[in-house]
Amino acid sequence: MKQLVINPGSTSTKIGVFEDLELIFEKTLRHDVSELQKYENIVDEIPFRLDIILKALEEHQISVDSLSAIVGRGGLLKPIPGGTYEINEKMLHDLRSGFLGQHASNIGGILANEIAKKHNRPSFIVDPVVVDELEPIARIAGHPRFERKSIFHALNQKAVARRAAKEMGKTYESCGLIVVHLGGGISVGAHRNGQVVDVNNALDGEGPFSPERSGTLPCGDLLKVAYSGEVSHDEMKKMLKGNGGLTAYLGTNNAKLVSDMCKEGDSNACLIYEAMAYQVAKSVGANAAVLEGNVDAIIITGGIAYDQQFVEWIKKRVNFIAKVLVYPGEDELTALAEGGLRILNGEEEARIYE
Repeated sequence: MKQLVINPGSTSTKIGVFEDLELIFEKTLRHDVSELQKYENIVDEIPFRLDIILKALEEHQISVDSLSAIVGRGGLLKPIPGGTYEINEKMLHDLRSGFLGQHASNIGGILANEIAKKHNRPSFIVDPVVVDELEPIARIAGHPRFERKSIFHALNQKAVARRAAKEMGKTYESCGLIVVHLGGGISVGAHRNGQVVDVNNALDGEGPFSPERSGTLPCGDLLKVAYSGEVSHDEMKKMLKGNGGLTAYLGTNNAKLVSDMCKEGDSNACLIYEAMAYQVAKSVGANAAVLEGNVDAIIITGGIAYDQQFVEWIKKRVNFIAKVLVYPGEDELTALAEGGLRILNGEEEARIYE
């Protein structure tokens, strides 16, 4: 089975061609910011990006007619259960409207569909960030005007959870797992029998603070700042996600740089960096309670998982719960290919977006 997978970013489009799960072609198509400024919103970029993708395939003598399916990164849709979804008109409408916000991932499914429909091929998205499998009790926030939401690194969390379960000789659907994604945002999810029954809203910065997000702040002090008249609404939003976390404390969102500062003897940088690991470990402990202690493994993934010191800080606090497995990085192209292949091989049925 040969698949084209498409993962759009704000200034690039990553594409890969897989034969089953063997990557035979990969390219990051980078887009000049001045070129993108011509477009009013992300959806307007579709013809431009589509042309570049098709040219890259042609240059490497990859025929679209040789593909079994095209898989795109899922975007900000309505909350849906995890899985691989066949792209339909309802989904395309919601991706184009951006009713939950404009984001580069929104055009992944649209690009996949544009290529697929011209060549009579199926097109899919896999585990978008809006995957919502929260149990009713996990939605209770503490006041009826508020409800906890599930927005997180679903694609990578689900992919590494499946890999870990397979390596342990089990199925994902039979395991209790805690998955920690360490990136610009941090998400920690409780996976029970194939569903993420609790997870922090990483988009809004809930949970542990991260390189760019402030995490769950003391609510009383947050209110004082919000009503002080010194900070605008937009500045508050940026403070919570974008300019929070390591960026606010140390002036950089580069965890590698902070790690180097720590190794060079910067005690303040070391304190802040370890505090981030401390908060991650606390969240792991909370999710162990969610799973009632039935934890087969704790999985650490994402870019910061390459930092052995940071991982060790987490491990020393959570080792008593379960064994810790580390899968550094975030192989989104492979995760997309795995989701598409499960449908093509008949292991699963494609879900329908309604």
